[in-house]
Amino acid sequence: FTLPVYTHITSVFLHWYVTSPLKLRWCSSKKAKAAALSFLPILTWLPSYPVKQYLFSDVVSGLSTGVVQLPQGLAYAMLAAVPPVYGLYSSFYPVLLYTFFGTSRHISVGTFAVISLMIGSVAVREAPDSMFTILPANGSNMSAVLDVEARDARRVQVAVVLTTLVGIIQFVLGLLRFGFVAIYLTEPLVRGFTTAASVHVVISQLKYLLGVKTQRFSGPLSAIYVSWNSPILLPFFFLVWFCCLFGNGKKFNYLNERFKKKLPIPIPGEIIVVIVSTSVSYGMSLADDYHVDVVGKIPTGLLPPTAPEFSLLPSLVTDSFAVAIVGFSMGISLAKTFALKHSYSVDGNQELIALGLCNFISSFFQTFAITCSMSRSLVQESTGGKTQIAGLLGSLMVLLVVVAIGFVFQPLPQTALAAIIMVNLLGMFKQFRDIPTLWRNSKIELAIWLVAFVASVLLGLDYGLLAAIAFAILTVIYRTQSPESAILGHVPGTGLYCDVDEYEEAAEYEGIKIFHYNSSIYFANSDLYVNALKEKVTCHTILQSRRRCVRSMSMNLLPQCMLGGFPTHLPCVNCNHVCHLSQ
Repeated sequence: FTLPVYTHITSVFLHWYVTSPLKLRWCSSKKAKAAALSFLPILTWLPSYPVKQYLFSDVVSGLSTGVVQLPQGLAYAMLAAVPPVYGLYSSFYPVLLYTFFGTSRHISVGTFAVISLMIGSVAVREAPDSMFTILPANGSNMSAVLDVEARDARRVQVAVVLTTLVGIIQFVLGLLRFGFVAIYLTEPLVRGFTTAASVHVVISQLKYLLGVKTQRFSGPLSAIYVSWNSPILLPFFFLVWFCCLFGNGKKFNYLNERFKKKLPIPIPGEIIVVIVSTSVSYGMSLADDYHVDVVGKIPTGLLPPTAPEFSLLPSLVTDSFAVAIVGFSMGISLAKTFALKHSYSVDGNQELIALGLCNFISSFFQTFAITCSMSRSLVQESTGGKTQIAGLLGSLMVLLVVVAIGFVFQPLPQTALAAIIMVNLLGMFKQFRDIPTLWRNSKIELAIWLVAFVASVLLGLDYGLLAAIAFAILTVIYRTQSPESAILGHVPGTGLYCDVDEYEEAAEYEGIKIFHYNSSIYFANSDLYVNALKEKVTCHTILQSRRRCVRSMSMNLLPQCMLGGFPTHLPCVNCNHVCHLSQ
């Protein structure tokens, strides 16, 4: 700094220090308490937790959610391209942390299909099979061998580093009060994007659902390439998949809806499918005798904390932003939905901080990025969950499996997990019903939905999200540049002023034009505003008439305008949206 600048800063600080009240200069105990309560919301609700009224409901809800969280953790790890046990880790640590830092009482954080798929695509890109293929020595006729353990270890490193970056981004955005960015991820954009992600999930699960080998592609048009090159033959696994899908998706959903009022908790269809599939696989020795792909080894116990492989950071920065934004948008939208339903409030900035801490701290324990799951959140809310205690109890069930009985699920066929994933996508595919609704309500919102869907399917989830956000911003510019304008008239007997072209009852005042422009006026639409004003008020006609009057006066003709030949018009402009007037 130069001396004048330094002197100015010093004088400003001294002036503030002398003139400001003492309570603004020092950190009081009241301020410290408020900051602690804001950073740790558990300190707000736990001391006043009504044990008699809430505990039983939270226990029932926690057990129900944990039963669903267990198979989903195993299944979504497949989407993330990591061994299934890492899905269990991701279903325990983040839920435990969210209990302390989260503000929503009903969302169930943990693994989620869309986020897992985004992580899996990055992991496969950074650690493809070709990097770990061992070629035969001395030109022998033996086929190349894939080092699966080395490949999986590398993909775990990629997923962990990506999760660390996601946590840092979300935490920093929360500290900077960037929770408002969720408003730019409109509901049509998010729903179109998640529907496209469901298409990618289905395509990625073809090899598990049908028992076929599919060639992997990455980048734009990868979904089309995979679908085009997939074999058509359906082996034995198709029957297993069909039974799991039909039994889980149809029967259990129907029974839960049919006997909703009589059943204390929903029938856990997913865990039933897991138990039955594991029993059949173990009893028939499907892995050994029929070479069926199963979950495989699940280590017992928790892993010690390990620092991520930070050398991978530069290549994952762009992907981490996409995962962070999608994860936060899914979490805050569902949190606000439940908060509105149950009459409490959630803090978007604190939710960013909570998700950031969940991802960052958990990444040191070998987890991948998480957000809230709609299916689990609905289970937690519908079974009577009252607070975050329900999610905590559900995570303890996952912990029990990890430290004690994880080996029981080693014979579980991967086909069953793929069927569980498919069933949980049924709700997302129902979002196609948005199209006729948006067509009736808003063509622009429909365009956002379609662009988000088509771009994400064709270009991939990362580029598709960027394209959808860019298009949504363009629609905002279009709306500000092309707002509605109208001449308003008074409706007799009321205080209302309506568009005279749409309401026959609305009548204009004689000699007065009331012009309404439904947008703020700024440089991008100023010319459009002037044109709309001239068109509606017919100012150009008046000016032309007066020019003719002046021309007539200059020619010593009778000035008709002076004799009342031209009516006087007084335009009245509604300036509620005007931010600045220049002279």
